Amino acid sequence: MNFCSQCGAPLTRRVPPGDTHPRDVCDHCGTIHYENPKVVVGCLPLWENQLLLCRRGIEPRVGFWTLPAGFMENDETTAQGAARETLEEACAQVEIGALQALVNIPHINQVHLFYRGQLQSAAHGAGEESLETALFQETDIPWDDLAFRSVRFAMECYYADLRRGTFQVHTLDLGPL
Repeated sequence: MNFCSQCGAPLTRRVPPGDTHPRDVCDHCGTIHYENPKVVVGCLPLWENQLLLCRRGIEPRVGFWTLPAGFMENDETTAQGAARETLEEACAQVEIGALQALVNIPHINQVHLFYRGQLQSAAHGAGEESLETALFQETDIPWDDLAFRSVRFAMECYYADLRRGTFQVHTLDLGPL
């Protein structure tokens, strides 16, 4: 940020009094501009014994498979965001269930939340950000062609929990590759 969104004056990067982190501060009006992590929300959309995946049609990782997920919007819960992303990316209606995985990715300032979700029908299709969608049995998932480590973690935890017969929330802190 170069200019204050409140008054338009130039910003100075410094640690404000009483703070511990450098911030963009407006010396003209005193506004402190905080930067916070982005929240990515998504789900594991399930139909019978199958998981719905999307082949990405946008960067990053165009052409790779992923769970439907994206940035949370203002004025929605994380579960609402996960359902919205499933509808937008996979043209599928889903009932969001319990949280499956929380992944902290501090080096890119993101937190990823993945819920288990029950598809309302087997109907699905490619949304604007997807090249295609498909339902996969666990043995048919293209594990080597998954787009993101957080997605793989959420899926591996889901299948481990399914085999164990009990579900829990899993957490992971990811660093740079």
